[in-house]
Amino acid sequence: MGLLLPHGYDGQGPEHSSARLERFLQLCAENNMRVAMPSCAASYYHLLRAQALDADKKPLVVMTTKSLLRQKDAGSSVADLAEHGFRAVLDDATVTDAGAVTRVVACAGKVYYDLVAARGDDRSTAIVRAELLYPWPASAFEALRARYPAAEFVWCQEEPENMGAWQFVRDRFAWASRACRKAAASPATGSLQRHKAEQAALVAEALDPS
Repeated sequence: MGLLLPHGYDGQGPEHSSARLERFLQLCAENNMRVAMPSCAASYYHLLRAQALDADKKPLVVMTTKSLLRQKDAGSSVADLAEHGFRAVLDDATVTDAGAVTRVVACAGKVYYDLVAARGDDRSTAIVRAELLYPWPASAFEALRARYPAAEFVWCQEEPENMGAWQFVRDRFAWASRACRKAAASPATGSLQRHKAEQAALVAEALDPS
C-alpha cells in the first residue's frame, strides 16, 4: 500500500503546504511503515519499484510537492533510472575534497534546490538529502560523518520548528544546529511575500552560521 501526499512550501498557503509529516513520523515505531520524501525522479521511481518488489509488505507514505514537477533539476538521467536502486541518503556529488568541508547541511525534499542555488560555487559546505525518514538511515549518516570528519552537521527544513521532521530526527543524530521556520500554530503563512522572506532566511541560516 502506498500513500502519496502533497507536501511542500510553495507560498500558496497552509492548505497547500503540509500533509502533517510530523504526525506520520510520530506513528513510526517497530519498523511498521516507511516514510519517504524523494527529491528527484530517480528516487521516486526506485522507491516505488522497491515497494512493489519488497516481500516485507508495509505501508509507504510519500511526501511530495507539486513544484518539483516543474523543477528541471529534479529530473534524472537514464543511467540514474537504470543503474541504481533506491538510496535512503544522497550525498553531495559535487564535493571533490571531503576534508575541506566544514559544514554539512542535511535536508529532505525540495528545499534542497533552494540550498544548492544559494550556495553557488562554495564547496566548503556539502548539501545532502535524506530521501527516507523512516526507518531512519542511521548507517548512511554515520558514513557521512566519517567522510566529512571536519564538518558540523545541520538539519534544514521548510516547516516550522514544531512541525516537519525536526522533532523526529533531532535525537537520531548529533546535529550542531537546525535551520527552519520558527514554531507556529499554522503550517504556513498565507502571504507569498512573507513566505519568500521566511524561505530566504532559513536557507541563509542553514548555509551561514553567522
